Amino acid sequence: MSGAELIERVHALLEAPRPWSVTQVGDPVLRRTAAPYDGQLPDGLLRELLDAMFRHLPGVGVGLAAPQIGIPLALAVIEDPADVPPDIAAARERPPQPPLELVNPVVTPLGSEHRAFYEGCLSVEGMTAVVARHARVRLSALDGSGRAYDAELSGWPARIAQHETDHLKGLLYLDRADLRSLSTIANHERFVAAPQTGPAPA
Repeated sequence: MSGAELIERVHALLEAPRPWSVTQVGDPVLRRTAAPYDGQLPDGLLRELLDAMFRHLPGVGVGLAAPQIGIPLALAVIEDPADVPPDIAAARERPPQPPLELVNPVVTPLGSEHRAFYEGCLSVEGMTAVVARHARVRLSALDGSGRAYDAELSGWPARIAQHETDHLKGLLYLDRADLRSLSTIANHERFVAAPQTGPAPA
């Protein structure tokens, strides 16, 4: 995709009705490695895109990667108010996560401990499955202004960071899931749901 085509696609996305229609599994953009961001968008347009991605999240999910909205760049956003009952928050190790802009992010595991929970995805509508992920990670990235940062994340925020950076590698949570646990969300709520196992679309 040429630079002009990419800019045109971002403008069209910003003008599209909300909430956006998120790209679904089967679309090739979800299986390609996203291009590193190196200034393909004018600074103002990048800022508009990241802000719009954050605005998409409330009531929908806790993270969004650019390929999920058809933009093949290594960009993502994370924000989780953790608006769940205290017992569920404790079981999931889910503190509120303030907004993070992920430009060219790299996630590095810290230690060997893993946690297994049900997980969902905005690009795999209506499904959930158990995924084991690193319990603690270091997130290294740039923000939307080009400033580098490092953050140590644990529990649910670490899961969200791993989920979103997987999207930028062309991976879906299904690639890491215990497929015997795969369930529709409706059946999960009917037969499985417990404080430690609820899905969190991202």
